[in-house]
Amino acid sequence: MIKRVVFNQKGGVGKSSIAVNLAAISAARGKRTLVIDLDPQCNSSHYLLGEGYQDVKPDIKDFFEQTLTFQMKPNGPEYYVHATSYENLSVIPSNSDLGDLQSKLESKHKIYKLKDALEQLSDDYDAVYIDTPPAFNFYTLSALVASERCLIPFDCDEFARQALYSLLANVHETKEDHNDALVVEGIVVNQYQPRASLPKRIVDELLDDDLPVLNAKISASVKMKESHDETRPLIHMSPKHKLTLQFIELFEELSH
Repeated sequence: MIKRVVFNQKGGVGKSSIAVNLAAISAARGKRTLVIDLDPQCNSSHYLLGEGYQDVKPDIKDFFEQTLTFQMKPNGPEYYVHATSYENLSVIPSNSDLGDLQSKLESKHKIYKLKDALEQLSDDYDAVYIDTPPAFNFYTLSALVASERCLIPFDCDEFARQALYSLLANVHETKEDHNDALVVEGIVVNQYQPRASLPKRIVDELLDDDLPVLNAKISASVKMKESHDETRPLIHMSPKHKLTLQFIELFEELSH
């Protein structure tokens, strides 16, 4: 089972879009695929489950709440998994109240519980994609501890470039302290405008610093907003669209 976390401390860089669309391609190719939504904004949950996503229980908050109390027969991680309307694609949905639990989980050192859950699910899935909140907190640390590969969405602006080095330091520290199997799989350039000079210059600077920028880039496109509005991943909504083909190219690059 490949365990991949999509992580950036900056918001609005396309974490949920990338996690869900790569997972949907994975599932469409016959791989048993699970999305875990750790972001209290619940974007991946909404994207995969539609308007009624908040009523889908139990969710990731229930999973973490269970770890805080001793139970003779706790529910296994499969209890929190829900099928989507797409074959081979399942989700553990998020909850907007996740933040309320964070200090309790930190004080009781529950940082390895997600990793343990994925080990229990390892025979049930071929691929796991974890969507994370835009912060370096208990939930993102749990995801980094539980994963083997870290995918970093990146918007081409100077502030994002400066923040990237701090993010990479956090990932490296997590690898050193908690998870020596963790690797930065690549930086996904999102909202890319190839004809604009600034994005090209910033990407060149990242490459000059020997950072693992992936060849496949995701263009800025209104099609992504349409996909969110319809709550249908691109591979199912517009399989031949340029943006969909870019996601397929990204998926194939990561598969090699």
